[in-house]
Amino acid sequence: MIFEWVNYVLLTLVILACLIPVLNIAAKSLSDEASVMAGDVKLWPVHFTTDAYGIVLGSQKFITSFRNSVLITIVGTLINVTLTVCTGYALSRSRLKGQKTIMMLYVFTMLFSAGIIPTYLVVKSVGLVNSLWALIIPGLVSPFNMIIVRLYFMNLPDSLEESGKIDGASNIRILVSIMVPLAMPVIATISLFCAVEYWNSYFEALMYINNSKLLPLQVFLREMIMNASDASNNVDMLEQVNVSTESIRGATVVAATLPIVLVYPFLQRFFVKGVVLGAVKG
Repeated sequence: MIFEWVNYVLLTLVILACLIPVLNIAAKSLSDEASVMAGDVKLWPVHFTTDAYGIVLGSQKFITSFRNSVLITIVGTLINVTLTVCTGYALSRSRLKGQKTIMMLYVFTMLFSAGIIPTYLVVKSVGLVNSLWALIIPGLVSPFNMIIVRLYFMNLPDSLEESGKIDGASNIRILVSIMVPLAMPVIATISLFCAVEYWNSYFEALMYINNSKLLPLQVFLREMIMNASDASNNVDMLEQVNVSTESIRGATVVAATLPIVLVYPFLQRFFVKGVVLGAVKG
């Protein structure tokens, strides 16, 4: 009992440590300028106002970067999950020639990488610089996600595949009609992993994108936070009546975080099941 109560207390403290800064930022984004500047805003808005959100959501830069992030996340996740599932299924079949060698090559990439400069030279040589594809293609198959999917498929009975072959189904038909429906928990799990990774990535955009119209939302957010002294450099609407820079930055953080947070509840019921089932057999 003492051990459990200590765990509850520690976990509660960890949750509060993560949640309190978020609540403070959200409260500032919904408070007026005088209250924020006076330091009266803690965990609840003071003199409630949504002017900061009006400025941020009315910014053309925000709208453009938000559209880019949505496009990158949706397209990247769809292609990434498709290739990961196909690769994981193929490597889960013992009859695949060179299975161990291919698997070792994937694991090798988890331990060692070429580095930033060689990666940039490769991306530049294939003409992906200043293209949204530069933020999607280089990381299309994650070895970690592929291993989870592979182990999940290895746990499925071989009789399912044999029954499909008896009915004359091809390998692709077996994968699409039999394996994928059974693997929805793990597919939902890696979809969440991929979506969060694409949505939050900004370093690749700083390396590969020079056109401001192609920058994702996280780069816009980074500029908003770094340029604290002059928010008007990143916001197109200059008439900031009764709105502080802190409120604008807080509204930007909330607007950039909320979409991906809203996706999680729809996939949460698959999350634990997909990770556990995909890691049972090694």
